[in-house]
Amino acid sequence: MRVDAALIGGTGIGDRLLAIPGRPIHVPTPYGTIRGRIIQVESTSIVVFSRHSAGHKVPPHKVPYLGLSWACKRLDVRACFSTAAVGSLREDWPAGTLVNCSDFVDFSSRNLTRFDNTVEHIDFSEAFGNGPRKALQNSAQELGLELQTKGIYLNLNGPRYETAHEVQVLRAVGDIVGMTAGSEAIAMREIGVPYACLAIVTNLAAGISQIPLSHEDVVAQMKISGECAVQLLLKAAQKV
Repeated sequence: MRVDAALIGGTGIGDRLLAIPGRPIHVPTPYGTIRGRIIQVESTSIVVFSRHSAGHKVPPHKVPYLGLSWACKRLDVRACFSTAAVGSLREDWPAGTLVNCSDFVDFSSRNLTRFDNTVEHIDFSEAFGNGPRKALQNSAQELGLELQTKGIYLNLNGPRYETAHEVQVLRAVGDIVGMTAGSEAIAMREIGVPYACLAIVTNLAAGISQIPLSHEDVVAQMKISGECAVQLLLKAAQKV
């Protein structure tokens, strides 16, 4: 089976994608069975996955990143697009800001790789795929959405949020902070699936924000930003 594109929905987006009418699919992989849904948007076939599983049950450090990438490869997708709820390290990128991730720094210490038994060194000069990133940017322009053209994603392990002092250190090296997209980018790049991530700012990071952080506030912001994010993903998927 060949599918044109894959979408991976993060917090607040995964369940929206799975609610789109389509056909359930179970993809067996060496890392477990990956469940999703195949939908049709005009002439484009798209497989959609919920990163944290239905009902947001899987924490960021236990997401089956290798399984998701393997499923995308088995379905022979031309590109994979994802969303990630992020904290902003910049006061000028408040909640609701959309960012087309351009690079990442992996601080997660997950040591995520397909190559435990062979010596393989993969080039990461292009951390996120240029083709999918262009599709996101062009789609945002067509939809009239403001999308930051570049953003350095800092990948931490979670599930806790960062301390205020950690945030002060992180501000020197990146723009946004999250717990998933860096690991996903590694898995996709190693298996050869072009990958782009639409980051959605849900809050200012600790120490920058004047209020304590909570997952409930993240979910609330995603309810506001979720529909336009889904429309942007679907339009980008049709461009591959």
